[in-house]
Amino acid sequence: MTASSALARSAHLGENRSMTWASILENPLLQNLPFKIELNKFGQILMSPASNKHGWIQSKIVIATAKHASGGEVITECSVATSDGVKVADVAWASDLFIAEFGYETPYSKAPEVCVEIVSPSNSREEITHKIELYLAKGATEVWIVDESAAITIHSHTGTLAASQVVPGFAL
Repeated sequence: MTASSALARSAHLGENRSMTWASILENPLLQNLPFKIELNKFGQILMSPASNKHGWIQSKIVIATAKHASGGEVITECSVATSDGVKVADVAWASDLFIAEFGYETPYSKAPEVCVEIVSPSNSREEITHKIELYLAKGATEVWIVDESAAITIHSHTGTLAASQVVPGFAL
C-alpha cells in the first residue's frame, strides 16, 4: 500500500467516525506529511499543501518575531481547539504567562496572543476570514495574515491595525 493510498484510507476512516487531535498525532500514517492537516468540527481531516515559499515566509516570520518579541516564545504549527475543530496556525507567539498557564498542551484550549496564517493559493478569502474570527474568539489578541508576497495584515478585536501592538517593531 502506498503512503497516499494509506492516507486516503485513513482519511476515509475519519469520515465514518469522528477523529480527535490525539488520534491524529498517534496515527503513524499521518506523521511527516508534506502538508498541514487540521480537523473540522465534525472530526474530519482537512489537508492544506504547503509550498517551499510558504516555508520560507514562515521562517522569516519566526526569525523576525523572535527578534522583536520579548517575554514569550515563538511556536510553529501551533494547534488550537476552536468551535470549528482544531486549526493550526503557521506561527504563533505566546507570552511567558500563557506558557506558564497552558504549557505545551496539544491542542491549546485557548489561542496564544498572536496567531499567524500564511495564505496559500488553496485558501479562500472566506476560509481566512473564518480563521481570523476563530482565533480571536479563542483569545488571540492579534491575528496576522501574510500573503505570498509577504505583505502582512494585522487583525484584532477592534479591527485592522497598522502595526502589531503585541510585537512592537515587527517587520519582515
